[in-house]
Amino acid sequence: MKPYVDPNWAWSEFKPSKADPWNEQKVTHLFRRAGFGITSQELQDALSAGLPRTVHQLVHESAESDTFRTEMQAMTNSLVSTSDPKNLSSGWLYRMLKTTDQLREKITLFWHGHFATSAEKVADAFMMQQQNNMLRNSALGNFLDLAQGISKDPAMLLYLDSATNRKTHPNENFARELMELFCLGEGNYSEEDIRELSRCFTGWEVRNRAYRFNRYQHDFDHKSFLGSSRKFTGEEAVEHVVAQHSSPRFIAGKLVQFLVMDEPFADDELIAPLAKQLRDDDFEVAGIIERILRSNLFFSEHSYGRKIKSPVELAIGLMRSLKMNTRLPDLNQALGEVGQSVFYPPNVKGWEGGRIWINSSTLLGRSNLVHALLTSNNTSFDEGDLSTMLAKQNVRTTEQAFQLFERLLFAVRLGANVKQQILATGPTDGLNQQFINILHQMATLPQFQLN
Repeated sequence: MKPYVDPNWAWSEFKPSKADPWNEQKVTHLFRRAGFGITSQELQDALSAGLPRTVHQLVHESAESDTFRTEMQAMTNSLVSTSDPKNLSSGWLYRMLKTTDQLREKITLFWHGHFATSAEKVADAFMMQQQNNMLRNSALGNFLDLAQGISKDPAMLLYLDSATNRKTHPNENFARELMELFCLGEGNYSEEDIRELSRCFTGWEVRNRAYRFNRYQHDFDHKSFLGSSRKFTGEEAVEHVVAQHSSPRFIAGKLVQFLVMDEPFADDELIAPLAKQLRDDDFEVAGIIERILRSNLFFSEHSYGRKIKSPVELAIGLMRSLKMNTRLPDLNQALGEVGQSVFYPPNVKGWEGGRIWINSSTLLGRSNLVHALLTSNNTSFDEGDLSTMLAKQNVRTTEQAFQLFERLLFAVRLGANVKQQILATGPTDGLNQQFINILHQMATLPQFQLN
């Protein structure tokens, strides 16, 4: 039986105290969940800034520089020009590694899994990148606007066959997923609701890689779904779906699962305060995200180590924390082999996450991914080797390296026996290789899989 969590306590603001201070564990926990990883300097800066200031910066003040946005625009334009959507993945991984706006990028990844669209079917680099841009621009904005945007997004229209939705033969795919996966969740609509809702999107087409409304193929008659009947337009239909009582509860629940804990899934009572706030805020999501990240529940044993890293979180978190660079097409291929190639979610449900990430095959694959990353001739650490990068932080012994890796990369502390076993590894060729071996051994531990 899962433990009862008082919702009032859960979503009240966590206030550090002498007994439960704002410390390294809390800072690194915050950055792993609200981003991908944290460097030693970022850790010190956040400790000095305090909890309220740090969360406020993550949510409101971490915008990318104009120079970086220009760089990313040039990069993505170049990748799009190849016409191969497989090339887009490297560009997004680069952004995850280098962005100063970690929370926005992390929530963009969340929406990519929520509104899952795969280039495997769409097969158009321009449309997939346009969708990615739209998700990023709206990531911390208004959910209704995001739902309206995804409903007219050309990649989504093609992925769920909505572009061939005609008044004489309505296609139900998008209508079903809009309610089941995007807005309401299972059990909050009927098959008749699906049939009626699908008529609202007839005539929504893709022409020249853009949305176009074909009035000759649109059904202008009355539609009756989710308790209302009128001559719904597609835009009005999306608004009506989002207005349902179950919608804010569903979205808030998904965000709690993504940011706080894989299991157990938060029940309606626990989610109710966030759902109310989301509705009161007219579906602006930044408010409940900030509340989650400052909450008692987030900084509690209900959250620490209660998520399993996705492959992207594992690799990008390691690389950001240790200032690593490598050949990103190789990294993307390795990520795909352990189940997460961005722009290629497995199906319309996206990546289910949680325990599904872990089995005997993927554990071996994750170990091999880290080993390949650490030993590749294309990998550097702050433009040098690992020992040189660590020396800049006054880390010169294997014990100091172990302590740094543990502090930056692990959600739970390792026992003294684990430390002793890893540091007892026999001599190797040089200090740099010792550091590589220690880091790889630590990355094979079950604790390394926890976020």
